Amino acid sequence: MAGAGSILFSGKAIIIKLAFVYETDAATLLALRMLMALPIFWLIYWQKTRRQKMSALSWFDIGKVIGLGFIGYFLSSYLDFLGLQYISVGLERIVLYLTPTIVLLISYFFLNKPISSMQWCALVMGYLGVIAVFIQDVAYSGLSAWLGMGLVFGAACTYATYMIGSGMIVRRIGSIRLVVYASSASALFSLIQILLKNPHSIFLQAPQIYWLSLINAVFCTVVPMLLIMISINRIGPPLAAQAGILGPVSTIFMGSFFLSEPITLWQISGMSLVIVAMWFLIKDGKSNNN
Repeated sequence: MAGAGSILFSGKAIIIKLAFVYETDAATLLALRMLMALPIFWLIYWQKTRRQKMSALSWFDIGKVIGLGFIGYFLSSYLDFLGLQYISVGLERIVLYLTPTIVLLISYFFLNKPISSMQWCALVMGYLGVIAVFIQDVAYSGLSAWLGMGLVFGAACTYATYMIGSGMIVRRIGSIRLVVYASSASALFSLIQILLKNPHSIFLQAPQIYWLSLINAVFCTVVPMLLIMISINRIGPPLAAQAGILGPVSTIFMGSFFLSEPITLWQISGMSLVIVAMWFLIKDGKSNNN
């Protein structure tokens, strides 16, 4: 389940790249994705509340969840969609896979949490891997690769902030409720954005855009989220995180198959460095928990 969820999550980049062929924009794709996924999230929430009564949330907690929805689901996704216009799906997935290292750095500089020697080695190795893949994208895309890299790295930073914030309140409000409420906030922000930018955009797209957005909402958003949540309950976060290694690997090969993006030695080398770095982080986190 964790492996399948990771692969499906990674497929989002492929769907977005295919959608850009039909001359749409990131704001429209994000709005369609969230609006299509939202009813499914609330159906899951309804099923959950039928079996388990949930306590009422304070206004302070509701405000926090709305803020987390803006940072982690709306802003992060929007930056990611924008960045995909300029870089390969392989580089995008590898940069996003560095999110745990960004969590470490934020925790170190702002929360005064120590970083072990193994974690420092993993940080250096991971960013060297990204640089290796980035060199290839610059060779193919030129200066636009810098913009794409910056946008996707911004997406990783905002999602890392979401992870830290959600970790502080998830036990109090529950993972299902956090996801549903944060997704609802993200859908609202996406709708406001598209209404301010181009209110007719979501109704004037090619039929292919709606089908791709539906696939993105169901199979690259809701289904993988459920699979990963179930797998964490069954095997724990460390093993589920290790299965996440399939994400960047599968993205590179899916990019080659669906988008004809080249697979090069630089890309494989960089991906390998990032995967080994994340494996070190997972092993170090597991040993610290023990």
